Amino acid sequence: MEQQVQILIDAWLREDIGPGDVTSEAVIAEEASSTAEIIAKQDLVLAGSLIAREVLRRLDPWVQFTPLAHEGARVPSGGMIAQVQGKTRALLAGERLALNLLQHLSGIATQAARYAEAIKGTRAEVLDTRKTLPGLRMLEKYAVRVGGCRNHRFGLYDGVLVKDNHIAAAGGIIKALAEVRKKAHPLLKIEVEVKTLDEVREALAAGANVIMLDNMTPETVKKAVSLIAGRVVVEASGNVTLANIRAIAETGVDFISSGSLTHSAPAADISMKIR
Repeated sequence: MEQQVQILIDAWLREDIGPGDVTSEAVIAEEASSTAEIIAKQDLVLAGSLIAREVLRRLDPWVQFTPLAHEGARVPSGGMIAQVQGKTRALLAGERLALNLLQHLSGIATQAARYAEAIKGTRAEVLDTRKTLPGLRMLEKYAVRVGGCRNHRFGLYDGVLVKDNHIAAAGGIIKALAEVRKKAHPLLKIEVEVKTLDEVREALAAGANVIMLDNMTPETVKKAVSLIAGRVVVEASGNVTLANIRAIAETGVDFISSGSLTHSAPAADISMKIR
């Protein structure tokens, strides 16, 4: 993971800095050093401080990055996240990338914390999805965990999920699962996406290990849970929001997956100020 992140950081810095930070190089003496503070400008759940540190260290290996809040901490508006000391040009050149990542990941962690809190006291757990930005999946899924939710599969390689288009192309749930069993690794669980109670029955008959109830109302989800009666794991998905997730959780499902943990999380408001 560390090597992959370093490769990404180098690519991101090349994109932003190119041949040089013309403003800082014109205004700031090469030997100048500064102290800066990274400050939360809203209530947030912190995620990404370590990658922000690595961004600055790529520009100045001697940067001192002192965390003042730990990963997963609830930082109030005005709270200090970290103090940074190093070459002024490096701090200014790395500021935007470091903050972009910190804001994005803390935004996801904050969103995940809200979802986890919304279903507290039920048996359900909240999962993310593959609706992530290309190249950022590993970091975004990390932020989801920091916020108190869990990860669904990381990619197409680590879980069988037979969706509506697979079913349509194969000619039905039973045919699709029969083909999966012939070709997929026997230790991979088979999850099937269904949209109706009749499809729930078909997935049960076909021997699915996990049934995903897609875009069902809480009332229909409750009927499906009763029909499944604990025989397989049940996941609810589709149009899950903070407004309806509690009602879905109270139906008795095991998991609720939501792409909005990552694709709709607003960036947290964070700034860096040189003192």
